[in-house]
Amino acid sequence: MITIIAAIAKNNALGKDNDLIWHLPADLKRFKKITSGHSILMGRNTFESIGKPLPNRTSIIITRNKNYFKDGCLIAHSIEEALELASDEKEIFIIGGAQIYKEAMQKNLVDQLDITIVHEEFDADAFFPIIDSTWKEISREDFKADEKNKFDFSFVSYQKKSSNSSRIASA
Repeated sequence: MITIIAAIAKNNALGKDNDLIWHLPADLKRFKKITSGHSILMGRNTFESIGKPLPNRTSIIITRNKNYFKDGCLIAHSIEEALELASDEKEIFIIGGAQIYKEAMQKNLVDQLDITIVHEEFDADAFFPIIDSTWKEISREDFKADEKNKFDFSFVSYQKKSSNSSRIASA
């Protein structure tokens, strides 16, 4: 199963200046719990914003730069190559950024979306693709802002309505 995991605002904002716009400890805790023990695919800019391979995960960086190297990470030059590097995994997570999300969704490579929706609008320069009628909401947990989490937010999972892409059938 290939899952996109992202935190987005009401206006689909993801980030600005290659950084997150908000800090939600509950979202970070959920991200760690869901992705631990799995391969995580990300674009080079997303990796650079994190700064290091995340513990207990296989970090696969997608870049067009043929000379790019990061200790402790696998390097791929396309989403397809990244998925091939993780092909023995039951669950693969795509963690960003905007360009990688868009390409994965356009190429019909994704089975599920695990989205944290932050119930605010933000000024941003990176946006998540529109979640259209291809996707069916399968679960939702709503949370109010508290002393640790400054904004109301929801954890929402979507599944592709017709998940019969060729990659899934061969997995």
